[in-house]
Amino acid sequence: MRTGNSNGIGADEAGVIEAVLSRHGHDATRLMQILREVQEGLGWLSPPVLTAIAHGLKQPRAQVEGVAGFYHFFHTRQLGQYRVLWSDNITDRMLGNVDLMARMCKKLWLKPGDVSEDALVSIDTTSCTGMGDQGPAMLVNYRPVTRMTPERVDKIVDLIRHKVPLDQWPAEYFQVEDNIRRKDALLSAALAPGDALRALRSPQEMLEAVKASGLRGRGGAGFSTGQKWEFCRNAVGTGDAPAHYVVCNADEGEPGTFKDRVLLSACPDLVFEGMTIAAYVIGARKGLVYLRGEYRYLLEPLNAVLESRRAANLLGKSILGQIGFDFDIEIHLGAGAYVCGEETALLESLEGKRGVPRKRPPFPVTSGYLGQPTAVNNVETLASAALIAVKGAAWYKGIGTAKSSGTKLLSISGDCERPGIYEYPYGVTVAQVLADCGARDTQACQIAGASGLCVAPAEFGRRIAFEDIPTGGSFMIFNNSRDMFEVARNFTHFFVHESCGFCTPCRVGTTLLGNAMDKISEGHGGEYDINDVWRIIRTLKTASHCGLGQTAGNCVADTLQKFRPSYELRLNVHDFEPAFDLDKALSKMREVTGRDDPGAHFHIAHRKSKSGIGTKMGDPT
Repeated sequence: MRTGNSNGIGADEAGVIEAVLSRHGHDATRLMQILREVQEGLGWLSPPVLTAIAHGLKQPRAQVEGVAGFYHFFHTRQLGQYRVLWSDNITDRMLGNVDLMARMCKKLWLKPGDVSEDALVSIDTTSCTGMGDQGPAMLVNYRPVTRMTPERVDKIVDLIRHKVPLDQWPAEYFQVEDNIRRKDALLSAALAPGDALRALRSPQEMLEAVKASGLRGRGGAGFSTGQKWEFCRNAVGTGDAPAHYVVCNADEGEPGTFKDRVLLSACPDLVFEGMTIAAYVIGARKGLVYLRGEYRYLLEPLNAVLESRRAANLLGKSILGQIGFDFDIEIHLGAGAYVCGEETALLESLEGKRGVPRKRPPFPVTSGYLGQPTAVNNVETLASAALIAVKGAAWYKGIGTAKSSGTKLLSISGDCERPGIYEYPYGVTVAQVLADCGARDTQACQIAGASGLCVAPAEFGRRIAFEDIPTGGSFMIFNNSRDMFEVARNFTHFFVHESCGFCTPCRVGTTLLGNAMDKISEGHGGEYDINDVWRIIRTLKTASHCGLGQTAGNCVADTLQKFRPSYELRLNVHDFEPAFDLDKALSKMREVTGRDDPGAHFHIAHRKSKSGIGTKMGDPT
């Protein structure tokens, strides 16, 4: 019996790796899925495993390891049998996640970031998990557990201690609710699978309908969907196998956003129908859904919907009997990288690479997935396209405002009675949203996530629309009991964690901004530090490679302008004070070693003069 190989892995491990590689045709562009499936099969990506994968793909090992090390959900060190990741978004903090995680760590005799000595459990934090309407939330082996309480923590600790498999845990622990609070045109559509495809005329007529409807991208940028499809349709594929592709961006990593999760859960056929319509217009035969890693639990249900559509001839060859209308969809899972929400970083990830944003031009519509013309659209955008196919452009154009047609889904979380999904025609005021969700005594709203806009009460008459406040859908509410400085500080650390590290302004700037906020928080800040914060924000905005760095300082800038007292309360020095006091840091060790006589302190300046440091040549002292 073969027990191992030259790569240092056992026969069982080698079998798992080879099965995964074979399933993906030893295709290096599918490296992300290969790494995920191997990790799910073996528990972690050990050095010999990475070597074996590289060998099987005929790729440099450094490249494979570089990809594995880029994504937060791939781990190249052995973690616990139970891998617990607490969501650390600001709304989870407001609901008590810090105390709950401390309770779990204490009961399991474990520090955050560590693995238990018996390798049973590891506990750490992660960024927003897309469960802001039902937090505090956490992931256990990348499965979401919502509405955490002290009682639930205690029960889960007991389950872990007794090594109960996850599929035997109480089902209610893993229950994720849609929490749809207000429906409008999109969520009330109630279309049957195939309705939008049966309403299609010619590709040109559908393109003109999308253009006439005024549909714009729902991911936040707001680019005309019809124009994007037209550019992609007219672009010529390259190489020996020219092709066009449709990509659905379901990597909603912006803190406080979860609308795409709900659409994929409640209306998956509508989304897939929209992808199929896009393919019909631009001439694509293949579509890919990039599903964020935190939504791993949706993978099997969504694949089941795709199989059902294939069986109904709504996907595959000659869709609905139309010769030449061939199109199919596959789902690729991300692995915890916020930057992959940027469309070119997403394309890099789909191709099995690190999610580093590309330099543009060329744009994805001419050179996207595998260098071919690609239409990248948001989940909500594609669902809206299906609605336009059935209802018509004029009907859709009649909803919303002159420059923002249709409806917008908002992910409401934070200090309100009824968090969840609210759909409104474009043009709704912030005040109306607050009233509908039961928000009281509101101090601020953070709209469009950590990179978005923080609005104060004087601005609550502003409207959700591209001509006023554009948003990808995140809407976090903070009442007057909240410290807006701490809100901004949480966001700065989010960007430190999520920066891809490609460009120096972002890699260094986000860290400097986080350090400055920590220094102010710890009581060492002064006006010098506030001015320094502004300098860092300007550098981030003007010099960063992509939108992540360019918007990383938005919340700090907004809160400094609108909630200045929350900063000034922490400014304890007039000008400048070092954040780190070396003498104070060493005092404890001097005391422990008996070198610090309370009655005979020697000041640093005196010690320097005794040693001659800082004295002039020939100085008699």
